[in-house]
Amino acid sequence: MTDVITLGWRERLALPQFGIALLKAKLDTGARSSALHVDALQPFERDGRTWLRFDIQTGRHPPLVVRCEAPAQDRRMVTSSAGHRAQRWFIRSEVVLAGRRFEIDISLADRRHMLFPMLLGRTALQGRFAVDPGRSYTQSKHARLERG
Repeated sequence: MTDVITLGWRERLALPQFGIALLKAKLDTGARSSALHVDALQPFERDGRTWLRFDIQTGRHPPLVVRCEAPAQDRRMVTSSAGHRAQRWFIRSEVVLAGRRFEIDISLADRRHMLFPMLLGRTALQGRFAVDPGRSYTQSKHARLERG
């Protein structure tokens, strides 16, 4: 068992499989699953399997758009914080946060009206991190990567 690290309600993380070194995320213990804002989502077939092609926008000034591809893990119903149910695609992705590297399931969603492009839910946090809602951005932008 690894030690639980206490983080703030918002942090910076990386999605290395997509070449994204820094992305702001809201840590939300009230949300079960994690979600990532994507644009131009397109399913396609590759080697008899469903894959997803999508764009991730990082930064704001100037915005950088990263074109990504990942195998689809699942497609299932998700209830938003507003109570709306929608079917979403899920991928499995490696995340680096607070010096830890781990894989999580992430739903691909339209979060353009949200403050953070990524929401990290309790399934991703459980057993790894505790969240102190009175803190934010507790980790350095260039935190050292450790295993775990």
